[in-house]
Amino acid sequence: MKKLAENLKWLLVAALLVALTAPAWAQEDLDLPPQMDPKARERVEAARIAMISNRLGLTPDQAEKFWPIYREFAMKRSEMRQEFRRAQHQLDPNNPDPAKQQELINLGLQIKQRELDLEKDYSGRILRVISAQQMISLRKAEQDFRQMILNQLQQRRALQQRREQFRENQRLKRK
Repeated sequence: MKKLAENLKWLLVAALLVALTAPAWAQEDLDLPPQMDPKARERVEAARIAMISNRLGLTPDQAEKFWPIYREFAMKRSEMRQEFRRAQHQLDPNNPDPAKQQELINLGLQIKQRELDLEKDYSGRILRVISAQQMISLRKAEQDFRQMILNQLQQRRALQQRREQFRENQRLKRK
């Protein structure tokens, strides 16, 4: 029961940190955009670290070894995904060139393979620091964190839409 209360406390802290930020992103892997406010980026990263550390039950020794490896992996994975996004942006939507579209498909497949190879490499390195059960928990914690962020964004958008609708209704009543 005490462990559940502690987990809920960490989740609440992480949710609060996320709620206080103003991220304008909701990508699958949560690559934070370069234009994002650095303070917001730090708060999101702190929330991610808190949630993952708690979910994995990392000891201080494990955390000291785990986080540098994980950050390096995440950075390399992010670079690969950015490479694909840059290639996507180079396509002219008004002039679809089948050859260029095929090149993009091939690049996407190459990047997925490179990501898989990267994940295999880093999984091996991470498994020297944490247990297989913690590795499984890591995947679940990452998914849960993404979902929490997406939920926060949806709530913010819904609130913003309600505010805009309210303002519009108020404006129409004054006329």
